[in-house]
Amino acid sequence: MSHAFYANSTFGLGEQQREVLAQADRFARAELYPLLKKMDDEEWWPPELFPLLGRHGYVGVTVPEVYGGSGLDFFSQGLVTQAFSRWNAGAAMSIFAHDNLCTNNLLRSGSATLKQHYLPGLANGSLVGAMALTEPGAGSDALGSMRTTARRDGDFYLLNGNKMFITNGPIADVVLVYAKTAPERGTKGISAFMVEKNFPGFAVAQKLEKMGLRGSPTGELVFTDCRVPVANLVGDENTGVAVTMSGLDLERVIVAFSALGTAERCLELAIDYAGQRKQFNQPIGEFQMVQKMIADMYAAIEGLRCFVYQLAAEVNALECGAGGRGEVHRRTAALLLIAGQTVTMCADSSMQIHGGTGFMWETEINRIYRGSKLCEIGAGTNEIRRIIIARDLLAP
Repeated sequence: MSHAFYANSTFGLGEQQREVLAQADRFARAELYPLLKKMDDEEWWPPELFPLLGRHGYVGVTVPEVYGGSGLDFFSQGLVTQAFSRWNAGAAMSIFAHDNLCTNNLLRSGSATLKQHYLPGLANGSLVGAMALTEPGAGSDALGSMRTTARRDGDFYLLNGNKMFITNGPIADVVLVYAKTAPERGTKGISAFMVEKNFPGFAVAQKLEKMGLRGSPTGELVFTDCRVPVANLVGDENTGVAVTMSGLDLERVIVAFSALGTAERCLELAIDYAGQRKQFNQPIGEFQMVQKMIADMYAAIEGLRCFVYQLAAEVNALECGAGGRGEVHRRTAALLLIAGQTVTMCADSSMQIHGGTGFMWETEINRIYRGSKLCEIGAGTNEIRRIIIARDLLAP
Protein backbone atom coordinates (compact mmCIF):
# COMPACT_ATOMS: atom_id res chain seq x y z
CA MET A 1 0.00 0.00 0.00
CA SER A 2 1.32 3.46 -0.86
CA HIS A 3 1.45 6.25 1.65
CA ALA A 4 -1.22 8.14 -0.27
CA PHE A 5 -3.57 7.12 2.53
CA TYR A 6 -1.47 9.12 4.96
CA ALA A 7 -0.76 12.00 2.60
CA ASN A 8 -4.40 12.55 1.69
CA SER A 9 -5.67 12.33 5.27
CA THR A 10 -4.49 15.75 6.40
CA PHE A 11 -7.62 17.81 5.87
CA GLY A 12 -7.64 20.86 8.09
CA LEU A 13 -3.86 21.09 8.41
CA GLY A 14 -1.95 24.12 7.19
CA GLU A 15 0.99 23.84 4.83
CA GLN A 16 3.56 23.99 7.64
CA GLN A 17 1.67 21.36 9.65
CA ARG A 18 1.51 19.03 6.66
CA GLU A 19 5.25 19.37 6.24
CA VAL A 20 5.90 18.69 9.94
CA LEU A 21 3.83 15.50 9.69
CA ALA A 22 5.44 14.39 6.42
CA GLN A 23 9.01 15.02 7.61
CA ALA A 24 8.38 13.26 10.93
CA ASP A 25 6.91 10.30 9.05
CA ARG A 26 9.96 10.02 6.82
CA PHE A 27 12.31 10.26 9.78
CA ALA A 28 10.41 7.65 11.80
CA ARG A 29 10.25 5.23 8.88
CA ALA A 30 14.00 5.54 8.35
CA GLU A 31 15.24 5.72 11.95
CA LEU A 32 12.61 4.30 14.34
CA TYR A 33 11.04 1.47 12.39
CA PRO A 34 14.30 -0.53 12.01
CA LEU A 35 14.66 -0.49 15.82
CA LEU A 36 11.19 -1.90 16.49
CA LYS A 37 12.01 -5.62 16.55
CA LYS A 38 15.00 -5.44 18.88
CA MET A 39 13.31 -2.95 21.18
CA ASP A 40 10.26 -5.17 21.60
CA ASP A 41 12.05 -8.52 21.72
CA GLU A 42 14.73 -7.46 24.21
CA GLU A 43 13.01 -4.60 26.07
CA TRP A 44 15.94 -2.55 24.83
CA TRP A 45 16.23 1.22 24.57
CA PRO A 46 18.85 2.52 22.08
CA PRO A 47 21.04 4.89 24.12
CA GLU A 48 21.95 7.01 21.13
CA LEU A 49 18.34 7.71 20.16
CA PHE A 50 17.64 10.83 22.23
CA PRO A 51 20.80 12.63 20.99
CA LEU A 52 19.80 11.67 17.42
CA LEU A 53 16.32 13.08 17.99
CA GLY A 54 17.88 16.24 19.40
CA ARG A 55 20.06 16.74 16.34
CA HIS A 56 17.00 16.50 14.09
CA GLY A 57 14.77 18.72 16.24
CA TYR A 58 12.37 15.99 17.38
CA VAL A 59 12.79 16.60 21.11
CA GLY A 60 12.28 20.03 22.55
CA VAL A 61 9.67 20.57 19.84
CA THR A 62 7.83 23.25 21.85
CA VAL A 63 10.98 24.70 23.44
CA PRO A 64 11.85 28.20 22.16
CA GLU A 65 14.93 28.50 20.00
CA VAL A 66 16.65 30.60 22.68
CA TYR A 67 16.83 27.41 24.77
CA GLY A 68 17.91 25.26 21.81
CA GLY A 69 14.49 23.91 20.87
CA SER A 70 12.52 23.90 17.63
CA GLY A 71 10.15 26.65 18.75
CA LEU A 72 7.04 24.95 17.37
CA ASP A 73 3.60 24.77 18.93
CA PHE A 74 1.78 22.04 20.83
CA PHE A 75 -0.13 20.96 17.72
CA SER A 76 3.18 20.29 15.95
CA GLN A 77 4.30 18.16 18.88
CA GLY A 78 1.13 16.13 18.42
CA LEU A 79 1.78 15.64 14.71
CA VAL A 80 5.30 14.38 15.45
CA THR A 81 3.81 11.91 17.94
CA GLN A 82 1.26 10.76 15.37
CA ALA A 83 3.95 10.07 12.77
CA PHE A 84 6.32 8.37 15.22
CA SER A 85 3.54 6.13 16.52
CA ARG A 86 2.90 4.80 13.01
CA TRP A 87 6.33 3.25 12.91
CA ASN A 88 7.40 2.55 16.49
CA ALA A 89 4.80 3.18 19.19
CA GLY A 90 7.21 2.13 21.96
CA ALA A 91 9.76 4.73 20.93
CA ALA A 92 6.99 7.29 20.54
CA MET A 93 5.85 6.56 24.09
CA SER A 94 9.24 7.38 25.60
CA ILE A 95 9.70 10.43 23.38
CA PHE A 96 6.25 11.70 24.39
CA ALA A 97 7.03 11.20 28.10
CA HIS A 98 10.27 13.14 27.67
CA ASP A 99 8.96 15.93 25.48
CA ASN A 100 5.42 16.43 26.75
CA LEU A 101 5.20 15.16 30.30
CA CYS A 102 8.56 16.54 31.39
CA THR A 103 9.89 19.17 28.98
CA ASN A 104 6.66 20.91 28.02
CA ASN A 105 5.39 21.03 31.60
CA LEU A 106 8.69 22.53 32.73
CA LEU A 107 8.45 25.08 29.92
CA ARG A 108 4.90 26.02 30.94
CA SER A 109 5.38 26.22 34.70
CA GLY A 110 9.07 26.39 35.60
CA SER A 111 11.06 29.41 36.72
CA ALA A 112 13.44 31.19 34.36
CA THR A 113 16.35 29.64 36.25
CA LEU A 114 15.01 26.10 35.90
CA LYS A 115 14.29 26.61 32.21
CA GLN A 116 17.80 27.89 31.57
CA HIS A 117 19.31 25.01 33.51
CA TYR A 118 17.37 22.07 32.07
CA LEU A 119 15.70 22.98 28.77
CA PRO A 120 18.84 23.08 26.58
CA GLY A 121 19.82 19.53 27.59
CA LEU A 122 16.27 18.25 27.22
CA ALA A 123 16.04 19.91 23.80
CA ASN A 124 19.28 18.47 22.42
CA GLY A 125 18.73 14.99 23.85
CA SER A 126 21.73 14.99 26.18
CA LEU A 127 19.24 14.77 29.07
CA VAL A 128 16.38 12.26 29.20
CA GLY A 129 13.24 13.45 30.97
CA ALA A 130 10.37 11.72 32.76
CA MET A 131 7.36 12.58 34.91
CA ALA A 132 6.51 10.78 38.16
CA LEU A 133 2.95 10.98 39.45
CA THR A 134 1.49 7.47 39.82
CA GLU A 135 2.31 5.45 42.95
CA PRO A 136 1.94 1.75 43.90
CA GLY A 137 -1.34 2.50 45.69
CA ALA A 138 -2.41 5.58 43.74
CA GLY A 139 -3.36 5.18 40.09
CA SER A 140 -6.77 6.54 39.10
CA ASP A 141 -6.77 8.55 42.34
CA ALA A 142 -3.19 9.68 41.82
CA LEU A 143 -3.64 13.03 43.55
CA GLY A 144 -5.96 12.12 46.41
CA SER A 145 -4.08 8.95 47.38
CA MET A 146 -0.58 10.37 46.94
CA ARG A 147 1.75 9.40 49.78
CA THR A 148 5.05 10.81 48.55
CA THR A 149 5.97 13.78 50.71
CA ALA A 150 8.40 16.69 50.49
CA ARG A 151 9.49 18.36 53.73
CA ARG A 152 11.36 21.66 53.74
CA ASP A 153 14.82 21.44 55.34
CA GLY A 154 16.67 24.71 54.95
CA ASP A 155 17.63 25.18 51.31
CA PHE A 156 16.38 21.72 50.38
CA TYR A 157 13.25 19.61 50.32
CA LEU A 158 13.49 16.01 51.53
CA LEU A 159 11.38 13.74 49.33
CA ASN A 160 10.16 10.37 50.61
CA GLY A 161 8.00 7.88 48.76
CA ASN A 162 7.66 5.59 45.74
CA LYS A 163 6.49 6.24 42.19
CA MET A 164 5.28 3.37 39.99
CA PHE A 165 4.84 2.75 36.23
CA ILE A 166 7.12 5.66 35.35
CA THR A 167 7.87 5.84 31.63
CA ASN A 168 11.60 6.50 31.11
CA GLY A 169 12.15 6.01 34.85
CA PRO A 170 15.10 3.60 34.39
CA ILE A 171 16.91 5.88 31.90
CA ALA A 172 15.86 9.38 32.99
CA ASP A 173 18.42 12.01 33.94
CA VAL A 174 15.79 14.36 35.32
CA VAL A 175 12.25 13.68 36.55
CA LEU A 176 9.32 16.01 37.19
CA VAL A 177 8.09 14.62 40.52
CA TYR A 178 4.87 15.40 42.39
CA ALA A 179 4.83 15.21 46.19
CA LYS A 180 2.77 16.51 49.10
CA THR A 181 4.35 19.50 50.81
CA ALA A 182 1.28 20.00 53.02
CA PRO A 183 -0.34 16.55 53.43
CA GLU A 184 -3.01 17.95 55.75
CA ARG A 185 -4.34 20.03 52.83
CA GLY A 186 -4.95 17.01 50.62
CA THR A 187 -4.75 17.75 46.89
CA LYS A 188 -4.23 21.44 47.65
CA GLY A 189 -0.94 20.60 49.32
CA ILE A 190 0.87 19.08 46.32
CA SER A 191 4.01 20.56 44.78
CA ALA A 192 6.14 19.72 41.73
CA PHE A 193 9.93 19.35 41.63
CA MET A 194 12.69 18.76 39.11
CA VAL A 195 14.72 15.85 40.52
CA GLU A 196 18.01 14.68 39.03
CA LYS A 197 19.03 11.03 39.09
CA ASN A 198 22.25 11.88 40.96
CA PHE A 199 20.50 13.66 43.85
CA PRO A 200 21.22 11.82 47.13
CA GLY A 201 18.31 9.55 48.05
CA PHE A 202 17.07 8.91 44.49
CA ALA A 203 17.02 5.33 43.19
CA VAL A 204 15.45 3.18 40.49
CA ALA A 205 13.93 0.29 42.44
CA GLN A 206 13.15 -1.89 39.44
CA LYS A 207 12.65 -1.93 35.70
CA LEU A 208 9.21 -3.32 34.92
CA GLU A 209 8.51 -5.91 32.22
CA LYS A 210 5.47 -5.06 30.12
CA MET A 211 3.28 -6.94 27.69
CA GLY A 212 3.45 -4.20 25.05
CA LEU A 213 5.46 -1.09 24.14
CA ARG A 214 8.32 -3.10 25.59
CA GLY A 215 11.07 -0.93 24.18
CA SER A 216 9.87 2.00 26.23
CA PRO A 217 11.58 1.55 29.64
CA THR A 218 9.20 1.71 32.60
CA GLY A 219 10.15 1.50 36.24
CA GLU A 220 9.57 2.16 39.91
CA LEU A 221 11.36 5.10 41.52
CA VAL A 222 12.18 5.40 45.22
CA PHE A 223 12.92 8.60 47.16
CA THR A 224 14.55 8.21 50.58
CA ASP A 225 15.23 11.62 52.12
CA CYS A 226 16.05 12.67 48.57
CA ARG A 227 17.61 16.14 48.79
CA VAL A 228 16.11 18.49 46.21
CA PRO A 229 17.17 22.16 46.15
CA VAL A 230 14.41 24.65 46.88
CA ALA A 231 15.24 26.28 43.54
CA ASN A 232 14.01 23.10 41.82
CA LEU A 233 10.43 23.72 42.88
CA VAL A 234 8.28 24.00 39.74
CA GLY A 235 5.78 26.79 40.26
CA ASP A 236 4.90 27.85 43.78
CA GLU A 237 4.67 25.53 46.75
CA ASN A 238 1.31 23.73 47.01
CA THR A 239 0.33 24.61 43.42
CA GLY A 240 1.26 21.27 41.88
CA VAL A 241 -2.36 20.43 41.01
CA ALA A 242 -2.48 23.34 38.56
CA VAL A 243 0.68 22.04 36.91
CA THR A 244 -0.45 18.43 36.67
CA MET A 245 -4.10 18.96 35.70
CA SER A 246 -3.36 21.46 32.96
CA GLY A 247 -0.64 19.11 31.74
CA LEU A 248 -3.00 16.12 31.96
CA ASP A 249 -5.41 17.64 29.45
CA LEU A 250 -2.54 18.19 27.03
CA GLU A 251 -1.24 14.68 27.74
CA ARG A 252 -4.61 13.21 26.75
CA VAL A 253 -4.53 15.03 23.44
CA ILE A 254 -0.98 13.83 22.74
CA VAL A 255 -1.93 10.23 23.59
CA ALA A 256 -4.85 10.58 21.17
CA PHE A 257 -2.39 11.66 18.45
CA SER A 258 -0.41 8.50 19.25
CA ALA A 259 -3.54 6.36 19.04
CA LEU A 260 -4.35 7.92 15.68
CA GLY A 261 -0.92 7.13 14.25
CA THR A 262 -1.02 3.57 15.58
CA ALA A 263 -4.53 3.01 14.19
CA GLU A 264 -3.39 4.29 10.80
CA ARG A 265 -0.62 1.71 10.80
CA CYS A 266 -3.10 -1.04 11.76
CA LEU A 267 -5.21 -0.17 8.74
CA GLU A 268 -2.22 -0.05 6.40
CA LEU A 269 -1.04 -3.48 7.56
CA ALA A 270 -4.57 -4.90 7.19
CA ILE A 271 -4.94 -3.58 3.64
CA ASP A 272 -1.51 -4.90 2.66
CA TYR A 273 -2.20 -8.35 4.06
CA ALA A 274 -5.73 -8.54 2.66
CA GLY A 275 -4.34 -7.89 -0.80
CA GLN A 276 -1.51 -10.44 -0.53
CA ARG A 277 -3.06 -13.34 1.39
CA LYS A 278 -5.04 -15.75 -0.76
CA GLN A 279 -7.60 -18.32 0.31
CA PHE A 280 -10.05 -20.22 -1.89
CA ASN A 281 -8.06 -18.96 -4.91
CA GLN A 282 -8.65 -15.26 -4.23
CA PRO A 283 -7.23 -12.49 -2.05
CA ILE A 284 -9.02 -12.37 1.29
CA GLY A 285 -9.69 -8.69 0.63
CA GLU A 286 -12.40 -9.81 -1.77
CA PHE A 287 -14.38 -11.36 1.09
CA GLN A 288 -17.12 -9.07 2.33
CA MET A 289 -16.44 -9.75 6.02
CA VAL A 290 -12.84 -8.61 5.57
CA GLN A 291 -14.04 -5.59 3.62
CA LYS A 292 -16.39 -4.71 6.48
CA MET A 293 -13.55 -4.72 9.00
CA ILE A 294 -11.39 -2.53 6.77
CA ALA A 295 -14.25 -0.11 6.09
CA ASP A 296 -15.07 0.15 9.81
CA MET A 297 -11.43 0.78 10.65
CA TYR A 298 -11.18 3.52 8.06
CA ALA A 299 -14.38 5.25 9.19
CA ALA A 300 -13.33 5.15 12.86
CA ILE A 301 -9.88 6.53 12.05
CA GLU A 302 -11.26 9.41 10.03
CA GLY A 303 -13.68 10.30 12.83
CA LEU A 304 -10.85 10.22 15.36
CA ARG A 305 -8.64 12.34 13.12
CA CYS A 306 -11.25 15.10 12.94
CA PHE A 307 -11.68 15.16 16.73
CA VAL A 308 -7.93 15.07 17.43
CA TYR A 309 -7.10 17.90 15.04
CA GLN A 310 -10.03 20.02 16.19
CA LEU A 311 -9.30 19.68 19.90
CA ALA A 312 -5.55 20.10 19.42
CA ALA A 313 -6.26 23.43 17.76
CA GLU A 314 -8.51 24.42 20.67
CA VAL A 315 -5.90 23.67 23.36
CA ASN A 316 -2.90 24.79 21.33
CA ALA A 317 -2.31 27.77 23.62
CA LEU A 318 -3.89 26.44 26.81
CA GLU A 319 -2.58 28.48 29.72
CA CYS A 320 -1.12 26.79 32.76
CA GLY A 321 -3.90 26.23 35.27
CA ALA A 322 -6.61 26.55 32.63
CA GLY A 323 -7.14 22.80 32.33
CA GLY A 324 -8.34 20.18 34.74
CA ARG A 325 -11.91 21.39 34.85
CA GLY A 326 -14.84 22.48 32.73
CA GLU A 327 -15.35 21.96 29.03
CA VAL A 328 -11.71 21.42 28.05
CA HIS A 329 -11.34 18.70 30.70
CA ARG A 330 -14.53 17.01 29.53
CA ARG A 331 -13.58 17.19 25.88
CA THR A 332 -10.06 15.84 26.34
CA ALA A 333 -11.52 12.95 28.36
CA ALA A 334 -14.00 12.29 25.54
CA LEU A 335 -11.26 12.46 22.94
CA LEU A 336 -9.08 9.92 24.70
CA LEU A 337 -12.08 7.66 25.35
CA ILE A 338 -12.76 7.55 21.61
CA ALA A 339 -9.06 7.30 20.76
CA GLY A 340 -8.53 4.30 23.04
CA GLN A 341 -11.58 2.50 21.70
CA THR A 342 -10.58 3.25 18.10
CA VAL A 343 -7.01 2.02 18.33
CA THR A 344 -7.91 -1.17 20.20
CA MET A 345 -10.68 -1.90 17.69
CA CYS A 346 -8.30 -1.31 14.77
CA ALA A 347 -5.60 -3.47 16.34
CA ASP A 348 -8.11 -6.24 16.98
CA SER A 349 -9.58 -6.10 13.46
CA SER A 350 -6.16 -6.00 11.83
CA MET A 351 -5.09 -8.94 13.99
CA GLN A 352 -8.22 -10.84 12.92
CA ILE A 353 -7.46 -10.18 9.26
CA HIS A 354 -3.91 -11.45 9.77
CA GLY A 355 -5.28 -14.63 11.36
CA GLY A 356 -2.69 -17.11 12.58
CA THR A 357 0.14 -15.00 11.22
CA GLY A 358 -0.88 -12.13 13.47
CA PHE A 359 -0.87 -14.40 16.50
CA MET A 360 2.87 -14.91 16.08
CA TRP A 361 4.88 -12.86 18.60
CA GLU A 362 7.35 -11.46 16.09
CA THR A 363 4.84 -9.92 13.68
CA GLU A 364 4.33 -6.18 13.62
CA ILE A 365 0.58 -6.39 14.18
CA ASN A 366 1.20 -8.58 17.22
CA ARG A 367 3.46 -5.91 18.69
CA ILE A 368 0.87 -3.23 17.99
CA TYR A 369 -1.95 -5.36 19.41
CA ARG A 370 -0.10 -5.89 22.70
CA GLY A 371 0.70 -2.21 23.08
CA SER A 372 -2.60 -0.68 22.00
CA LYS A 373 -4.42 -1.54 25.23
CA LEU A 374 -2.46 1.09 27.12
CA CYS A 375 -4.50 3.76 25.34
CA GLU A 376 -7.53 2.60 27.34
CA ILE A 377 -5.60 2.68 30.62
CA GLY A 378 -2.97 5.42 30.60
CA ALA A 379 -3.70 9.10 31.33
CA GLY A 380 -6.90 8.00 33.08
CA THR A 381 -8.73 4.75 32.36
CA ASN A 382 -11.82 4.56 30.17
CA GLU A 383 -13.89 4.41 33.35
CA ILE A 384 -12.34 7.60 34.74
CA ARG A 385 -12.85 9.33 31.40
CA ARG A 386 -16.55 8.45 31.47
CA ILE A 387 -16.88 9.71 35.04
CA ILE A 388 -15.32 13.06 34.06
CA ILE A 389 -17.67 13.44 31.11
CA ALA A 390 -20.83 12.44 32.92
CA ARG A 391 -20.19 14.47 36.08
CA ASP A 392 -19.51 17.61 34.09
CA LEU A 393 -22.61 17.17 31.91
CA LEU A 394 -24.85 16.41 34.89
CA ALA A 395 -23.51 19.17 37.13
CA PRO A 396 -26.21 21.69 38.13
